[in-house]
Amino acid sequence: MPNENTDPVFQLIKTLTRTEKRHFRLFANRQGSTDGLKFLQLFDALDGQEKYDEERVLAQVPAIKKVQVANLKANLYRQLLASLRMYHAGHNLDIQLHEQLDYARVLYNRGLYQQSLRMLEKIKATAHQCEMPHIVLLALDFEKLIEGQYITRSLRGRARELSDEATDTVTHLAREHELSNLALRMYGRYLKIGHTRNQQDYEKITAYFRNGLPALDPRQAGFYEQLYYYQAHVWYYTITQNFRLCFRYAQKWVDLFENNPTMREQQAMLYIKGLHNLLITAHNMLYYSKFEQVLAQLEAYAADPDRRTSPNIEMLLFLYIYTNRLNGYFMRGQFTEGLTIIPELLEKLDYFRIQLDSHRRLIFYYKIASLYFGSGQPDKAIEYLNKVIFFKEANLREDIQCFARILNLIAHYEAGRDEALEYQIRSVYRFLGKMNDQQQMQEAIFQFLRNLGDIAPFELKDAFIKLKNKLIRIAENPFERRPFLYLDIISWLESKIENVPVQEVIRRKFKALK
Repeated sequence: MPNENTDPVFQLIKTLTRTEKRHFRLFANRQGSTDGLKFLQLFDALDGQEKYDEERVLAQVPAIKKVQVANLKANLYRQLLASLRMYHAGHNLDIQLHEQLDYARVLYNRGLYQQSLRMLEKIKATAHQCEMPHIVLLALDFEKLIEGQYITRSLRGRARELSDEATDTVTHLAREHELSNLALRMYGRYLKIGHTRNQQDYEKITAYFRNGLPALDPRQAGFYEQLYYYQAHVWYYTITQNFRLCFRYAQKWVDLFENNPTMREQQAMLYIKGLHNLLITAHNMLYYSKFEQVLAQLEAYAADPDRRTSPNIEMLLFLYIYTNRLNGYFMRGQFTEGLTIIPELLEKLDYFRIQLDSHRRLIFYYKIASLYFGSGQPDKAIEYLNKVIFFKEANLREDIQCFARILNLIAHYEAGRDEALEYQIRSVYRFLGKMNDQQQMQEAIFQFLRNLGDIAPFELKDAFIKLKNKLIRIAENPFERRPFLYLDIISWLESKIENVPVQEVIRRKFKALK
């Protein structure tokens, strides 16, 4: 039986707001009586379910036969999309422009060529203004079709003009796609491996990036060309851990939208994504004053009653705001205080379960585990780390998978689960061996934990000091700093040496942040 995660009609219905549902019912009733509209009865039945249950639908609506379900669902899906398209057309310029292209076609088919051409000119002007070259190209192709038939007797002065306009549009569009492809590939690489692990990784990704990066003159580039150019650099510098330059390009990304209010309104998702990347980079740089400023900017945008809204935007705002609120607690060393938002976070994770991908869930579970660990609750940390460790797609975010296992080892030690520690060490060694991802920090911690049983209690403090000094030397290598982005092992060791909570150590360090 299909479930809520695989049935597209049920998924779509569950994303509808109350006003969208009301609009759909009015839309379905636009031709008069709804009696006998079985797809609307199917809609009501599915809307009342928490989980998709076809047998319950058949029992609830006897008029629907089992053999009709597939066709009715297909019809319902089309009707829902048509209703949503109409409902949100006013807030989506590309939908409006495509509709006007359809109208231009209707006028052309009626033989009203001049009216069709005037409409195409308006479409091009609006599309140019809003940086939509793909729509400009569609209008140009249609315009050339009409003029090429010589039915308007205006081609003599327009042939070269149309040709040059099409060539220029294609040039910009090709460069835009080239840059967007590079940005997407860099992002995919980040999702796969996270940060560079060694010099070989660095050289490989750098060569790949430089070979794929086209030359760009910002003075001649369009909005999206600049945006994708900045995006590609953000992902490249994130992967290579050059956070200073990553910060610079993330700021350029945000500034591009701040200087183009129309685009900020039209592409709200990309704007808040830029703010999120700026926040993540400020967090990685421990640049707290900037982090606090940008988070306030993001939260103010979310609270603005006049901003654009949609289920996608609301989900992204939840994702970005809560991710960075958690990061703020980590930077301030307020692990116990951070636990207060976990119930609300879990509730929203469930609310947005259909839209959120597995990668985002893994990140949240790892951060929740880190909060519990930092607040002195290793057993709860292990509970959430297991959600990451036993995730079936082990190749997704290999770095998170690795460091979840490392934190799990330390949490077992903190929880006094000595009987499971040796098994955990062997298990993690096997996992990392398969992924070829053993770094010096990991090996040092494994060696320490393996020998922990042979260390007398009065020798523990010296052992912690030796491990701390060793890890500090390891961190001097730029490619060995990656583990410290996920696990502040130095602060944990200092807490063991001083016999104070780890969050107290981090709070002292926070006072020195700029």
